[in-house]
Amino acid sequence: MDAASFGWLALKAFAVAALPLGYVLLARDPNKHQKLAWVTAFLTLDLIMFGGFTRLTDSGLGCPDWPGCYGHSNPLSAGEEIRAAETAQPTGPVTMTKAWIEMLHRYFAMGVGILIIVLMVQAWLRWRRQPSRSPWLATAIFFAVCLQGAFGAWTVTMKLQPAIVTAHLLGGVGLLALLVWLALREGAARRIAPAAAALRWPAALALVVLIVQIALGGWVSTNYAVMACPDFPLCQGRWVPEMDFRHGFTVWRDLGRTGGGELIPFQALVAVHWTHRMFAYLVFALLGWLAWRAWRLEGVSRLARVLAALLVLQFVTGLSNVVLQWPLLLAVLHNGGAAALIGVLVTLNYRVHRASVQTVTAGAVAPAAARASG
Repeated sequence: MDAASFGWLALKAFAVAALPLGYVLLARDPNKHQKLAWVTAFLTLDLIMFGGFTRLTDSGLGCPDWPGCYGHSNPLSAGEEIRAAETAQPTGPVTMTKAWIEMLHRYFAMGVGILIIVLMVQAWLRWRRQPSRSPWLATAIFFAVCLQGAFGAWTVTMKLQPAIVTAHLLGGVGLLALLVWLALREGAARRIAPAAAALRWPAALALVVLIVQIALGGWVSTNYAVMACPDFPLCQGRWVPEMDFRHGFTVWRDLGRTGGGELIPFQALVAVHWTHRMFAYLVFALLGWLAWRAWRLEGVSRLARVLAALLVLQFVTGLSNVVLQWPLLLAVLHNGGAAALIGVLVTLNYRVHRASVQTVTAGAVAPAAARASG
């Protein structure tokens, strides 16, 4: 990719970032750093959904190089190369529509990257004025988005290898989690019921279990195993169908192949789908129990209701993907619902952590006050 094309590509990324930056600058909220963190987190959630749309429309190789499209900054300039590839392989991964979907995803991702750079610069400038305000979380987010960009490049150059694509998905939700935590940390403290401190470890466990489930869901999607179990609640007409876990969960292999290079057996895809489905029951039970525990606690009750609503959404969209044979809209919503659950659980973890800190602080202050009065 030549310097001129790269310059045009960067200009498009800045154009994407300009609108949210303008919104933050014009907003009346005096805490611009927190405002930008929330806006960036929201756009990251959208980007995760757009990434799901890109994958589900088989557009991940719409431009088979990176960061441009056949060395150009947009598919129109690469029209000759795209038409040649489409003529050579009419049902292949390269079409003008798929190229635009892939490049729009890249423009969006680069725009989010610019917003994160601004967040980091803001954090360091503020640290010079207020040394107590650490800039390291914003800096860690910058390095995380750089790593995420690398996984995006490897997704293309390694031809949609399932391990890389799944890692790219996990990187996206990890980035979202960090941005939500940063935005919450920058906000004013709110009153949280002391009883919420008892949820600290269950909330942390729920977050870990959800991340595992997202990894399993990513493995289903990247291996195109959604329809390996086309019935519900059974799978292939049985509670425990014939499965091949060894090939299904061989991590380092090409798409559609075993570790040895042969075509992957159908029973391996069944194992991938069945494992994700069975683990979903555990996730639903644990997160549902957590929502019930937090339902009436001050400071987290609204979160509990949102958590419960998202669980219902995930169940409906997950079931519909099977029964209705993987409709695109519901598949994207299922992807976005998982990311939204991450945001809610990170927020819940932050608040119960603050409740724990407040409880410990109150416990330390009370004896000191008693001694002073005595």
